[in-house]
Order: sequence, then structure tokens, then C-alpha cells
Amino acid sequence: VQCAGEENWVDSRTVYIGHKVPPPGTEAYIPQRYPDNRIISSKYTFWNFIPKNLFEQFRRIANFYFLIIFLVQLIIDTPTSPITSGLPLFFVITVTAIKQVRDGFSFSVFLLLSDETDVLLSCVLVFFSQLIRAFTDFLAFMVLFNYIIPVSMYVTVEMQKFLGSYFISWDDEMFDEELGEGALVNTSDLNEELGQVEYVFTDKTGTLTENNMEFIECCVDGHVYVPHAICNGQIMSGASSIDMIDSSPSAESKEHEELFFRALCLCHTVQVKEEETVDGIKRGIHQGSTHTHIYTHTHTHTHRQMHILNNVLNFDSVRRRMSVIVRSNSGELYLFCKGADSSIFPRVISGKVDQVRARVEHNAVEGLRTLCVAYKKLSREEYEQVCHLLNSAKLALQDRDKKLAEAYDVIERDFILLGATAVEDRLQDKAADTIESLHKAGMKVWVLTGDKMETAAATCYASKLFRRNTQILELTTKRTEEQSLHDVLFDLNIFLLEAYNYILIQDAMISLILSGDFQDYGLIIDGATLSAVMKPSQEGSSSGGNYKEIFLEICRNCSAVLCCRMAPLQKAQIVKLIKASKEHPITLAIGDGANDVSMILEAHVGIGIMGKEGRQAARNSDYAIPKFKHLKKMLLVHGHYYYIRISELVQYFFYKNVCFIFPQFLYQFFCGFSQQPLYDTAYLTLYNISFTSLPILLYSLIEQHINMDILKRDPSLYRDIAKNSLLQWPIFVYWTFLGVFDAMVFFFGAFFLFDNTTFTSNGQMFGNWTFGTLVFTVLVFTVTLKLALDTHYWTWINHFVIWGSLLFYVIFSLLWGGIIWPFLNYQRMYYVFMQMLASGPAWLSIILLVMVSLLPDVVKKIIPQFHYRCLLKDFKLKKSRNTLRVKIVPLLHCL
Repeated sequence: VQCAGEENWVDSRTVYIGHKVPPPGTEAYIPQRYPDNRIISSKYTFWNFIPKNLFEQFRRIANFYFLIIFLVQLIIDTPTSPITSGLPLFFVITVTAIKQVRDGFSFSVFLLLSDETDVLLSCVLVFFSQLIRAFTDFLAFMVLFNYIIPVSMYVTVEMQKFLGSYFISWDDEMFDEELGEGALVNTSDLNEELGQVEYVFTDKTGTLTENNMEFIECCVDGHVYVPHAICNGQIMSGASSIDMIDSSPSAESKEHEELFFRALCLCHTVQVKEEETVDGIKRGIHQGSTHTHIYTHTHTHTHRQMHILNNVLNFDSVRRRMSVIVRSNSGELYLFCKGADSSIFPRVISGKVDQVRARVEHNAVEGLRTLCVAYKKLSREEYEQVCHLLNSAKLALQDRDKKLAEAYDVIERDFILLGATAVEDRLQDKAADTIESLHKAGMKVWVLTGDKMETAAATCYASKLFRRNTQILELTTKRTEEQSLHDVLFDLNIFLLEAYNYILIQDAMISLILSGDFQDYGLIIDGATLSAVMKPSQEGSSSGGNYKEIFLEICRNCSAVLCCRMAPLQKAQIVKLIKASKEHPITLAIGDGANDVSMILEAHVGIGIMGKEGRQAARNSDYAIPKFKHLKKMLLVHGHYYYIRISELVQYFFYKNVCFIFPQFLYQFFCGFSQQPLYDTAYLTLYNISFTSLPILLYSLIEQHINMDILKRDPSLYRDIAKNSLLQWPIFVYWTFLGVFDAMVFFFGAFFLFDNTTFTSNGQMFGNWTFGTLVFTVLVFTVTLKLALDTHYWTWINHFVIWGSLLFYVIFSLLWGGIIWPFLNYQRMYYVFMQMLASGPAWLSIILLVMVSLLPDVVKKIIPQFHYRCLLKDFKLKKSRNTLRVKIVPLLHCL
């Protein structure tokens, strides 16, 4: 608002009431010099996408390495064309950029990126010093052998993740009919992590349960009320009335009953859009903006009371309560408060505390969710003080939230306890089966909830997180009050170490767990004790004050952990603590509400449930599923497949590039280390892009080494791929030696078979390009047919891609060597491929060398099948004698 006498041109923002902006040119008009209110939450914008994305991609050491190789090819005279490195690098950068655009946001108009690099003319200096000559030779050999690091592997991995993520969205078994939605993938970079999860952190309400609250009973002033009561041994009918189990209440109890239901009607933030009466069981409520009407029904007539809502002290997860201040039609001021028993009971000064507490404990043990209700009357002077505190806190320019919390703490005191309610939140369908399968798969499941310990423990037993033979260890405030935290942690740790001391072999422990004879332990910890555990160590403290390591050691020896009375920040702290432990396990967090977002963001893999508390969790997660039961297939099937496929893809890429480049290395011993390439430039460029890329990409998308029904029935198969078992050094060395063996067969087989260079019928000699083409042909056929041997799940598209790739290579070679291309300065491959195919010995050599190269794979395929038949026979015999179970399904990994 502009004041008289002020300068028109100001740096501050001018806000016009009612958006009545004066017309430009008038004296009252003030030009605004501030940015608009547009907020861009996406990672990229239309203008910064290219520089920002290129900067992020070239921060990766692999992309930077290939950029250096490309620049070296442009600067000095190298044995290969810059196109051989520039084109694959450009392809990788482009595909990765498209994938990141898809994961981040969608452009309204796609930006077409094009780049054309003019190849510099090759120049050779007349004179080199020895040092410069050695340096340029080193760079030239580095360019010649740079294919050992497969640049195309990165783009293939990106495409595999991008395309593979759609299989989760397309899964009909993960579609929920009630919601009308299926699973969603918000990022495709974590697909393989689904197969390596070791810890699962899950919320309770809305995640394990349906989040559909059904009223069971209420306790008012020590008297219990239920919808269908048993009075004098008879069930009293009337679904719309609440009847009392106990004896008739006194006059004071009737007054508290009135206040109890009045508190339930007033203490909430429900907004009713239409003007209509909403009837409850015995009380009805209609709430507008500031006025609330309560209808009290009796047998003869209805009483109407109007209340004015003055203040709302909103609920938060730290206080675990909310309050309202209302004025009745008689002018009385009430402060009604409802919340968790742990936040209400310490602030109560009168009421039937013991009776209500006993009923709350009873309901919590039964797995019911409880809510306590209290109130106090306010005088005018007290209300003025309350308004002063609230207004001062709300108008504070600094630390407003902190001052509001302090004001709430002062206001919400000296309550009179009215009673408590109990509602039931049923367990989701197949939630117990899902948790049991996760346990069998070797994952540790933690439940992190803000509910009362007894309620959460009952849910854990119902969901089979805790079994009946599970010995529960408590680390709660009640126990730490009797002993010091240090003593409790020390005693629990010593107890567990002694319990596990007799287990010396890991396999023995696993067999005991699978047989059900193993004594497992469960831990229960509350939020207050966790705060003490997470408190940093203090200098000079005799106990050290830092109990994190002891706490982690206890958790490692427990099959399940329940964390109750957790604040959202504490959930994230728990996940962070496990992530930072010395094992560095892969963690997964799953929840459905906004209070689970911090936990979901902290975990390696975050999964949101499309629940009834909004979509905050689903929007902030990596994956979203309709129900908790869908987590079983996501991890045990999709996660298993993703990890197997990505590991096979990476290993196969290194293998085929060792096969590709090692003959090039051997060739240098026969050409005087002159940097002469063995393969033509076209073959160097298209080997990883066209000739061998599609078969492995398709393999990594649809391969199923084990049937998905077996994976769901036997969750223990998930253990076989745990701890990144398929990407360890021994397996990498095996694939490397296999590539070296095949490369030596290609090179020396062709070399010794064609030692006589005049073996054609017309006496023509085979030159170095024919020799290189022969080696390359055997190479392409071998690496492609090896993938065919490793394929278990055949479809028509497998046949089309594998045999189509080989056919494409043959057709391309015929066209490349059979036509004189006018855009080439020289054509060294003219008629080379046709001349090679015209030779009978060349055909026999190709077939012989391919068979010798694939011999180890054939032997590896046959031997496990023989052992499988023997073990299957042995399994049938032992099964008929009721002996120990023999696991034969994992042997399918070797088939």
C-alpha cells in the first residue's frame, strides 16, 4: 500500500488490495521491479538443459575418458578415424540425455540436438624428437586399444534400465482393481538395487494395515461403551446407538460423557462443503468456517447447541496431539485436546486416569488404536493470555515454529481427562505372507511407526514379523528407567552373543532358520530411547555416551525390529544409521503418508504406497505400488530378474570386448608394432553399435533364467544373488579369461590354418584385411551364438534379433565391400568379403573356429544337466524316506 509522500520507485514489493492495480501512466502506478512467482521444480529447464546435462555426463570418468580419446584422434595422426570414437560417444551422450529428460520431466517441444565434427586433415611432422615420438606412439596405441573399455556398454545399460522399468508398470498382477491403478516407476536407475535389498523399513498404518478405521469402543470416565453392548447377559440391539457395558454412570459421569462427545465433534479439522447435517452415532455435527452446530438426540426431542471456533492448535508428529478453543452459546470457553496417551496422560491433573489407562493398555494389547481426550475450562483472563501467546508466536519473524511449539506447550497443560476411544485398523490382504517371504529371502524387516508399543506389537504378531517362538527384547523407556541405558544395552548384547555363540557356520544357521528350529529374537525400541541411543558422545564421559555401535550389534542379531513412537525425523535417522554401518547394506523404505517421506528419501530404494493419505509418499518415491503385498513380486521376481540381467549384461560386454581387442593386441607382434589396425574402420565403429548390441540388449530385457512362479514359491532363491554375488572379482576374472581364450582361438586359429597365403583356386593371395575380416567374422558369430547358448527363455523376438544380427553383418559386409562408395577417399575393403566367402577353406575355418570357441560353453551347459538329473533322482529317493530337504532349484542358475 502506497503512503502519501513516498517515492514511487521503491525496491520493495507493492501489494495492491483486491488486485486493483492502477493503470500505467498515472501517479499512483508503481512499476514493479521483482521477478514473477513462477517456481520451477524440475531439474532442467529449456535453456540450461544442454550445458547442465553435458556437465553432469562428462563428470563421469568413463565419458570423460572417451572424450579425451576422441580429442587425441583429432589432434595427432592415429591408426583409426576419429569417427570410431566420436560416433559411439555421441550416441551414448544423446541416449543418456533423452533418458534423463524422461525421468525428470517432459518437454512440450523436444530439442533436436545435432552435432557435426569436421575431421581434420592428417598431418605428419617431418621431424620428431625421441620423447615426442614415444609420447605420440603411446597415445596412438591408447586409441587403438581403447575399445577394451566398452563405451557402448553405458548406453546399453541406460537403455536396459529405461526400457526394463516398463515391465513393472505393465505387470497385471501388480494392478489394483479398487484403486484402478498399477505400479509406477519414477526412476529407472535403481532397478538392479531391487535384487540386493538387505533391510526393509516399513510404516505400519496404511502400509501394513488398510488405514480404514472402524470404531470398536470408547471409555468415558472409566465406563466402557460399545456399539453392540452386552447387558445382563443379553445382546442389546440397535446399530445406531452406543450402549454401556458397565453399570449406569453418575451425574458427573454424564456431564463428562457430554463433554467427551462434544470434544470429538469439535476437536478436528474436517471441512464440510455443503450445508447439511452429518449425524453420528448419538451426536451429530455440522461445521462451517467458524460456527459448529451440535445436535443432541434423546428419545423425545433434539437439542441444538452452537459453538464458535476461536483457535486451532494443529496436530504435529512431535506433540502427537491437537487442540481447539471454542466458545459455547452460553459464553463458556473450552479447550478440548485429543492425542496419544503418552502425550495426554502427563498433562492431566484430574479424572479417572487409572481406569482409562488400564482400558487403553488392554485395547493396545488387542491391536486397537487408541486416542485419549481431555479438556479444561478457560476464564476470560486465561483466554486473553492464550491469545497473546499465540499472536506473539505467529507474528515472530524468526524461529516462528519453535516459538509456536513453546506456546502450545504452555497452553496445553492442567487437563481433566475425559476418556479414550479405540478403533481397529485391519491388516492388509497378504501382508503377513509378504513379510514371511521377505524373511525367507534373507531380508531383515523393521517396522517404524508412531503408534503405541502394545498396538504395534500386536500388529507385528498378526503380520508374522514376530513369530510365536520369537523372544522379544525390549529397549524402551520403561526399562531404561529401572536401569541405565548403558547397562541395558550391555546386557542385551552379551545375551545375544552368548545365544549365537554355538553357531559357527553360516550355512548351519540358514538351515536352522529354514527348518523353523532356530530361536530368533525380536527387538522393540521406542522413540525416547532411540533419541538417547542416537545422542552423540560427550567428551569426558565414562561410558562414552555413544551407544550406536552396541545398538547396531544388537540389531544385527535380531531377525526383526519394531520401532514405536517414532517421529518422522527419527525414521530417517534409523535408515541413515543402518546405511552408514560397516556392512553398508542396501536399504529399502516403504510408506504411504507424508510422515514417511523423509524415510523414503533417505533409503537407497524408496517405495510409496498409493494409500488414503494422499500421494506425497508415491510422488517422492522411486517406485509406487498400490498395496503392500505387491512388494513381494517387486523384490523376489522383478528385483531378481533385474539384477541377473544387468550383471549378465556387464559381464558379457567385457567378454565380447576382450574377444574384440585382444586379437588386435596379438596382431602388433606380427606387424612390427606399427599401430596397424587388424579390422577395418567400419567394423571398429559398428561392432558395439550394430553387430552385437541388440542381442544382449534384448537378453537383458526378457531373459528368465528361472520361472517366476518358482521365484515366488521359493523366496530363499533371493539369497543366491545377495551381497552382489554375481559381480565379484572371481566371476570377472572368469569372463576375462574366457574372452582371452576365445580371442586366441580366433587369431591363432586363422593364422595357422592360413599360413599359406596362396590357397585360393585362382592363385590370389590373402592380405591383412582379408585376415582381419576372417577373424572378425568368427568373432561376431561366436559372441552372438554364445548368447544364444546362454538364453533360457526363447521367444520369436529372440530368434529375430539373434539371427537378424548375424544376417545384418553378412549383408553389410557384402554391401560395404561390393560397392565403390564415392564419399570414401580410399576403399581398402573392396571385394575382400566376397573373396573370403569364395574360398572353401574359409568356410570350414569359420565353422571350426566357432565350434572350438563355444566348446567350453557347451561343456558348462552339459555338466550341470547331468548333475541335475542325478540330484533329482537322489531327491526323490530321500523324499520318499522323509529325510532332509535337498535344494535343487538353485542349480538352474548353471543351466
